[in-house]
Amino acid sequence: MPEEEPSGLRRRAVLGGVGAAVAVSAVAPVARAADAVAPPARESDFTSGWRFVLANPDGVTDPGGRFADAPKPGFDDSRWQVVDLPHDWSIELPPTDKGTQSGSGFFRGGLGWYRKTFTLPPSLAGKRVSVEFDGVYSDAHVHLNGELLGNHPYAYTGFAFDLTGRLHTDGRTPNVLAVRATNPLPSSRWYSGSGIYRRVRLVVTEPVHVARHGTFVTTPDIAAGRGTVRVATDVVNDSAAPVTAQVRTTVTDPAGRVVANGSTGLQLPAGQTVTAVSGLRVDKPQLWSTETPRLYRLRTDVVVGGRVLDTTTTDFGFRFTEFHPDNGFSLNGVPTKLRGVNLHSSQGALGAVVDPAALEHQMRLMLAMGVNALRTAHNPPDPQLVTVCERLGIVMMVEAFDCWRTGKLEYDYHRDFDEWSARDIAEMVHAAKNSPAVVLWSIGNEVPDASMAGGPQIAADLIAVVRGIDSTRPIIMGSDRYRGVPAPGSPQDLIMKQLDGLGVNYNTAQSMDGLHKQYPDKFFFESESSSETSTRGVYQDPDLLNTGENHTPGKRATSSYDNNLASWTFSGEYSLKKDRDRRFCQGQFLWAGQDYLGEPTPYDVFPVKTSFFGAVDSAGLPKDAFHLFRSQWTTAPMVHLTPMDWTNHRPGEPVAVWVYSTVDTVELLLNGKSLGTKKFDRKTTVDGRPYLETSEPAGDDKNDPSGSYTSPNGGTGKLHLTWTVPFAPGTLTAIGRSGGREVARDELVTAGPPRAVRLSVNTVDKAVIAGAMTFVTASVVDARGVVVPGGEPVLRFTVAGPGRVAGVDNGRQELAQGYQQPTIPAFKGQAVAVVAATGGRGPITVTASSPGLAPGKLTLPGSALGQRHGPGARAVEAPVNPVVSTADASYSGAPDTLPAAMLDGNPATGWSNHYVKQATSTLAAVSRPRAEDWVSLAWPSAQRISAVTANFVVDAKLALPVAVEVACRTARGFEPVRNLRITWGTGSNDPTSFAFDPVVTTEVRVTMTAKGFLRISALLAR
Repeated sequence: MPEEEPSGLRRRAVLGGVGAAVAVSAVAPVARAADAVAPPARESDFTSGWRFVLANPDGVTDPGGRFADAPKPGFDDSRWQVVDLPHDWSIELPPTDKGTQSGSGFFRGGLGWYRKTFTLPPSLAGKRVSVEFDGVYSDAHVHLNGELLGNHPYAYTGFAFDLTGRLHTDGRTPNVLAVRATNPLPSSRWYSGSGIYRRVRLVVTEPVHVARHGTFVTTPDIAAGRGTVRVATDVVNDSAAPVTAQVRTTVTDPAGRVVANGSTGLQLPAGQTVTAVSGLRVDKPQLWSTETPRLYRLRTDVVVGGRVLDTTTTDFGFRFTEFHPDNGFSLNGVPTKLRGVNLHSSQGALGAVVDPAALEHQMRLMLAMGVNALRTAHNPPDPQLVTVCERLGIVMMVEAFDCWRTGKLEYDYHRDFDEWSARDIAEMVHAAKNSPAVVLWSIGNEVPDASMAGGPQIAADLIAVVRGIDSTRPIIMGSDRYRGVPAPGSPQDLIMKQLDGLGVNYNTAQSMDGLHKQYPDKFFFESESSSETSTRGVYQDPDLLNTGENHTPGKRATSSYDNNLASWTFSGEYSLKKDRDRRFCQGQFLWAGQDYLGEPTPYDVFPVKTSFFGAVDSAGLPKDAFHLFRSQWTTAPMVHLTPMDWTNHRPGEPVAVWVYSTVDTVELLLNGKSLGTKKFDRKTTVDGRPYLETSEPAGDDKNDPSGSYTSPNGGTGKLHLTWTVPFAPGTLTAIGRSGGREVARDELVTAGPPRAVRLSVNTVDKAVIAGAMTFVTASVVDARGVVVPGGEPVLRFTVAGPGRVAGVDNGRQELAQGYQQPTIPAFKGQAVAVVAATGGRGPITVTASSPGLAPGKLTLPGSALGQRHGPGARAVEAPVNPVVSTADASYSGAPDTLPAAMLDGNPATGWSNHYVKQATSTLAAVSRPRAEDWVSLAWPSAQRISAVTANFVVDAKLALPVAVEVACRTARGFEPVRNLRITWGTGSNDPTSFAFDPVVTTEVRVTMTAKGFLRISALLAR
């Protein structure tokens, strides 16, 4: 049976109609007869039982013309894969650096074909039949029974083809729907996925019916207290004769009670579409808001001669918004900052596959951080995401394009913009126009045309299309072209005057103020803020506001102290303060809510596959940034300790401990002994809004005379409390107090050796009602159940019962393996398996195991939902063999000074920890010598050695170390060598010898303390 869709997630459920739902028989992976299809309802799921072949993973051509006849009914597809939609073929392929780019996450695209064979009953003769796709990546060419119906280039908008008159409806003769999709690389700046990655429906109506997207519900006069519902219904008469029809409308409240109804008569000429407009009154409507997202439902019946010929339903809400240029955003008259995130459309280990449970999981994670808004970066969303947001109370900025006529990549949308943009932006508006969650339409993101002569006319044309459909919502765009005030008459100025408001990307506080002053009648917000990068559980240089990156293979990560920034970005704290202090600023959309595949800034090298921008990692595990924003965007008492690791430190090592908190007083304790209590100051913005901040200068804005970001009220503080704690094993505790009473607590415990695997489900998923996907977290724990942050064993997930592993992830950005397999190494002690229900009876038991550890087990309830041939169904285990590095280092400051350069025999190359971190808009460049680093040599089998020789390069920036320790690997770990004797070189590049008593070992490590940067051109053990 096809996958059922829970009623709570339906965008357009059907009441009544012309028959039962489509029933597609199970399809075995062998040649078979056409699927039997019962008389369908108005809209029927059409996602089961497709056949797929990847014709070419490395290009969009068909080598040898093997699939030239794929659209024809008689083509033999018996050897093709059986798939259920949505489907993404790219995520099923192994990542590779051959013929791919980091933007695609090193996944391939290519050319794919889909076919579905089905029969239809005689009862459909005389009906109107169409097929609707919510999205295909990309350039879909759709054929029916060998005939090309048409193509649709854009991957992110829905489309439909009329099948009427082309179908066999005798119940015996098969119909064949064939879809050709391509993904030429590079086609996207981020991972896009490939194939039919959104839903497909078969739509059957009488000749007289409601048009596709033919209902538009608005609720005028709500601000005045009147519950008016205005309904415009486009009714189509595809028959050969004029008819007289009634359009009956019924409104039900959130409890399902009928609260209003009406009827409008129509004269429908043959072959034409006529709009019926009706007004209904609902007494005391319950308003939709972010706190109480109450949804009403409109039922529309088209009646001719006393017979209901068509029925549709539309969910909507009563709400009113204002984007005031001075006072900010308000919802239902309540001032409300947009606490938003940007999210790309991929779903981690699922790739681009759109699954309602995965979408809800992701959005509930965002809600837990305090999010109330989403920007669909940078494309129209799947309708199911709109449904999730309107049900959870998340307002949306829906965006059309990442480029206009001028492209950013060779194969992106610029090739189709002139011909298709008007249709695609109209489809975007029609698809989401009835949702109370949608509050902004965006015509583009960072489009190069915005600063070109033709840009203003392009903007005018797009704005006209949007306003021609919906005049109730503001039209804006997100842009990086307004970091200074535009010159009068410039393209930016002319576009600005057409828009209702503007989303700016990465503006300083000063540039925000300048724009507000120059355009006092426009509203402003940050469509992209921060872009601070981080890796879960990795920490570096807490005393630096911006620190370098480690380019050593296997260690490519960035610091989670809110202190790793690209040239255009800002710390999370700076972005929060800048938005907080400006009442005129409507809010911000953090880049990004979650790490996504592709755009692995600051690294551009295989196998770094995912971005570092997210507040949660690609597996859905929160980073410290999650808790920073949570401390500013929520009000419930909370404290959070950074770093999230009280294990991997040396005894006595000073550790910078940061605390994020929503309460003003926090005490820190180590093993029960107080390390002191610290307090935030209670402050207010100039317009009277309270907040917490220290009075310690942040030093985070070189543009201000004070050197710190300075609030209009004079504040220059930080959004975290800081202690420096000499490390000692045990328990580190932060206690938040209000009025002297404990209201929140966070603890870190030193972990022992790994003993077991523990499985759990995130608390946010306990509220997910879709049920077809569950995100199971595996934690490597010690004997007391403490997560071992250094534990990285390979975990194997198995599933018993009606389920399967749909994908695995550990959140590590540098990960060589693919995601659709059952094994993955833990990262910082954790990994996540996405478990998909397959729609059978009984419980689902998940097991995670690793040699030497007690396995973890978790039982999930079975679900009637699910797909037998969905994500993970074709998973093949492809373990990545670990590469044994002959040379390694704790830190490499640049891509061309990696440890391997010490072994190439070239004195002009070598390893170095030297780095230069370029300046940002608010911070100066930094290049600070590191206090300590190590280099090492390793061998597959033990070697007998008694000396290590290192050739140090010395110049104005590079120095000899001031102290050296040499250690060798033993069964107990690294232990110092005995009787170390050092003979220093006399000049630059001269060998320095470290001699010691002979040892037999597989690895020797040289640890160097230095006052300057280090460089070694050659390293030899003997």
